[in-house]
Amino acid sequence: MTPAKILIADDNPANIRVLTETLEPHGYELFAASNAEQTLRLAAKVLPDLILLDVVMPGRDGFSTCQALKASEDTREIPVLFVTAKQETESILRGFKVGALDYISKPFQAEEVVARVKTHLKLNQLTRDVKERNRLLEAEIARRQIVEEERRSATERLSTLSAREEERWGLKGFVGRSPLIRKILAEIERLHQFSNTNVLVTGESGTGKELVARAIHYGSARAQAPFIPVNCVAIPAELVESAFFGHLKGSFTGAAADRKGFFELADGGTLFLDEIGDMPPHLQAKLLRVLEDGVVTAVGATKSKRVDVRVVAATNADLAAKIASGNFRQDLYFRLARYTVETPPLREHRKDIPLLAEHFLTLFATEMGLTPPAWTPEALALLEDYAFPGNVRELKNIIERTLIECGGLPIRPEHVRLQSSLSPAKPISKPEPAPVTVDQLPFNLEAAEQELIQRAIRETNGNIAEAARLLGVNRSRIYRRFQPEA
Repeated sequence: MTPAKILIADDNPANIRVLTETLEPHGYELFAASNAEQTLRLAAKVLPDLILLDVVMPGRDGFSTCQALKASEDTREIPVLFVTAKQETESILRGFKVGALDYISKPFQAEEVVARVKTHLKLNQLTRDVKERNRLLEAEIARRQIVEEERRSATERLSTLSAREEERWGLKGFVGRSPLIRKILAEIERLHQFSNTNVLVTGESGTGKELVARAIHYGSARAQAPFIPVNCVAIPAELVESAFFGHLKGSFTGAAADRKGFFELADGGTLFLDEIGDMPPHLQAKLLRVLEDGVVTAVGATKSKRVDVRVVAATNADLAAKIASGNFRQDLYFRLARYTVETPPLREHRKDIPLLAEHFLTLFATEMGLTPPAWTPEALALLEDYAFPGNVRELKNIIERTLIECGGLPIRPEHVRLQSSLSPAKPISKPEPAPVTVDQLPFNLEAAEQELIQRAIRETNGNIAEAARLLGVNRSRIYRRFQPEA
């Protein structure tokens, strides 16, 4: 255990010696100062656990020194005990007023010195412990409140958008004419007639599994009820039950009000469980029980509630392998996979790439207030020849960057930067500009801003939203910077 540190401030070396000889045998780490300036300097440097401060010192007296200690954020919490030969009540009260906790009388009595020092060190440690526990408790309460507020805000946004969701997320949201896309559309239309059937959507990351789930919901009899999307691995473990099943006010620290869980929020509608393959085992068991019984029990509640929820789950994991390894429950799989839809990787329906590219180009140009530029055949060929490991999500990201790179001109191969190599798939005559340092930024605010934006786009591999976050600006500011002048 680290020994307590004590600072002795006294202009009389004899007093320092007596106090040192009294306290040293008890294992304290001792420091000494002979005037106010030394006292303040040492206190700020070593942050002692206790200060024994003489009242009468040359220059600033002990009262003034104590006031300075209490005025500093670094030292104000250090307990101060005055050392004084004055026994007047007025002097003692003055010491308390400037922040001292106690006083020790001269001439020193060893037993009194040791007893008072031990008492105040103990009190100070207890005070620190209480403050630290309160700090941790307040931080935990604040964290839980943030999580609850984010969930409440998300629910409100979903409610506000519900009137436009069917048009936005229905079958019209699908782009493509390939046999694979037509097969998915037929499966979704078939599921519209069976609104109570749970569905498992499988496929690689970025293939549009959530789009499929939304289309299933908004074409069904449940379209007027909520669609609640949930990422199963993004919820803190300690809040899982509350998030899915709700809680009552006061059921745990930070539960300031009753809250509905995801199942109750989705009552009558659809609950979309993304990344179901990575759901923790203990939550799998609870989910299975809800799917079997159709009832949920909020944290802190004694009564259950019946819910009518269709579950559409999605995963990019090999659930058969997870079942074989014991990481996913087979009985839960059979409950979820009453019907399975597989979203194909983009490389398996390359003929849809030009349609998707044109779709996303129009989408982003509209956001920027631009006229969509034309594609050159060479630029489209680059996209069609690329493997797209990130699938449609990667294509969307590339198109947004391409629109910025081309500056409103026809899109050529040098404007298409593919994520795997961070450079075009074919050699180009225009080399990638070398990044500049801060010292090399131009002494022109507009030019420097443009260089920083371009650097952020390079650093984030063309992800405009991430570049905006890196720069601490809105995405629209990046759009305006690259919008050509009329």
